[in-house]
Amino acid sequence: MSASHLHRTFKAVTGITPKAYARAWREARLRQKLEQAPSVTEAMFAAGFNSFSGFYQQSTRALGMTPMTYRAGGPREQLHFAVGDTSLGAILVASSARGIVCVTLGDDPEQLIRDLQDRFPAASLIGADEDYERVVAQVVGLVEAPAKGLDLPLDVRGTAFQQRVWQALRAIPCGQTMSYAEVARDIGQPTSARAVARACGANAIALAIPCHRVVRQDGGLSGYRWGIERKRVLLERETDYASSSGAPEAPSGT
Repeated sequence: MSASHLHRTFKAVTGITPKAYARAWREARLRQKLEQAPSVTEAMFAAGFNSFSGFYQQSTRALGMTPMTYRAGGPREQLHFAVGDTSLGAILVASSARGIVCVTLGDDPEQLIRDLQDRFPAASLIGADEDYERVVAQVVGLVEAPAKGLDLPLDVRGTAFQQRVWQALRAIPCGQTMSYAEVARDIGQPTSARAVARACGANAIALAIPCHRVVRQDGGLSGYRWGIERKRVLLERETDYASSSGAPEAPSGT
């Protein structure tokens, strides 16, 4: 087939372009090779990079740290975190130097911490930080008053397709919902509703990336990583606020 036809067909099937797919594959292979290869240089070539300049620029962006730091187990990446209480149960918020990287909800605070450790096994986790408690307080405010939004930077980590989906979710106004198919059409991938659902399930920043605002085609509630009942309560609060205010609010997040 022609290059243009291949591009259209590939994008229709996978939801992303061949270039974005190749970049994501190469970044995944780089992580593997940095753990296995005898040196960073050998890992670079094994992952498919051809020049040092492009390698260091792209790899640092993808890894969130230099390749050498990643190879050493990420000792310099520090994540501040704290656990708080909300009307929906426990909440954990974690941030890198670039912004919030994780917001999770649950019934067991200890389990939330273990999940954070599993998600970032190479990071140095820093808790009990009084200054960081103020960040957690702002995120807790989203649970109790979702329409307020969150004026804090996010460190969003995901594939190119996931990031497109998550950006679309952040554009859904408080008090409104979209179906997975509608989100797929919104990002220009009308046949990718299932991939959109998987991207919603992979979201690690609850509330600020409002995956709870995505519902089934018939308006029913489908799976939510942090529990259907929490999703129901969040949507009811947002709907009540939108009804009382008379107008949709700006999207959650920054």
